[in-house]
Amino acid sequence: MNATDRQDGPEREPARGPGQAPERAYDVVLFGATGFVGALTAEYLAAHAPAGCRWALAGRDLAKLERLRERLAAIDPACAGLPLLRADASDPAAVRELAASTRVVATTVGPYIWYGAELVAACAEAGTDYVDLTGEPEFVDRMYVEHDARARETGARIVHACGFDSIPADLGAYFTVRQLPEGVPLTVDGFMRSNAFFSGGTLSSALTALSRGPQTLTAARARRLHEPRLLGRRARGPVGAPRFSRETGTWALPLPTLDPKIVARSAAALERYGPDFRYRHYASVKHLPVAVGGTAALGATVALAQVPPARRWLMNRWEPGSGPDAERRARSWFTVRFVGEGGGRRVLTEVSGGDPGYGETAKMLAHAALCLAHDALPEASGQLTTAVAMGDALIDRLQKAGITFRVADVR
Repeated sequence: MNATDRQDGPEREPARGPGQAPERAYDVVLFGATGFVGALTAEYLAAHAPAGCRWALAGRDLAKLERLRERLAAIDPACAGLPLLRADASDPAAVRELAASTRVVATTVGPYIWYGAELVAACAEAGTDYVDLTGEPEFVDRMYVEHDARARETGARIVHACGFDSIPADLGAYFTVRQLPEGVPLTVDGFMRSNAFFSGGTLSSALTALSRGPQTLTAARARRLHEPRLLGRRARGPVGAPRFSRETGTWALPLPTLDPKIVARSAAALERYGPDFRYRHYASVKHLPVAVGGTAALGATVALAQVPPARRWLMNRWEPGSGPDAERRARSWFTVRFVGEGGGRRVLTEVSGGDPGYGETAKMLAHAALCLAHDALPEASGQLTTAVAMGDALIDRLQKAGITFRVADVR
């Protein structure tokens, strides 16, 4: 990233907020801004970033950044002067300069296992807060092993999975736990429903993760060797078995996603989850034939992901940068219902919103970055979850932005 690539922007001013290094040029830099979800996030920031927030767009193609800036100026004329930073994810010097220029980096550049490591390393070294949209367990575990210790030393907060993976599950479980008694064993089950479509970038990341089973297991083992053991407490996120859920009146199919691991890590870090905590994560399906078909389709996708020609064929059908149009996104929705139990109390809660993969994911990523940049938060550093790093502050932001967190029933 060269100084000549940086367009005129606001004057430098001292950094604001707790736990941040002074004298950064920007509060938030959005990296990968010209991708499908990146552009949606940029549009959301153009419409909702608070007055005085110093933010910039970053990516490898300056011409695309300039065209995006023109679109953003139609949302807010002030965006006509938005700074543009040119950096390639594979260029360590460029990403180090990018990380040093800002208090928070939000990145949509995936698959993260291929394109994310240099930026995490740069943020950990510079003491810069970092948020991404990864749902890739291997990447998250590798970044913990390689950079958590340094991030703790510099004060950087490295927060992965700040989109539909895994904010609804993580903050939904956190919200549910807060409705239950303290100091007792707790269980929470999450049941997810949605009618949304996916983009080419999401498919590419998912197929890449599914194709790397041995590497994912190796990374998980390495993490277990580095992670401190819990003393006197237990926090788990096991894969559940398919079943009919009387609580929701639907068939529950276990989802092999990052979400249960993220929730379990929040539980390990926060004593409010009790001495023995368990979370399971399911897809919620009303009709048995659909449940059976969905299970078969998932199995077929996993099998195809192991065969390079088949994986490339699937990826080529939906190119990265493509995704559902605005009309389709406007019809999309998600709901995650939670059943929490402990200490003789049972609660049903719900997190819900619009298009989960794109509209709401852009909203979640934007508010996670703004929360780190501007809100008073708990003192913490290293690799963190959204519940640990931001908790109530991020829930409050998302509720004001139209994502619902509610208690549906208490027994």
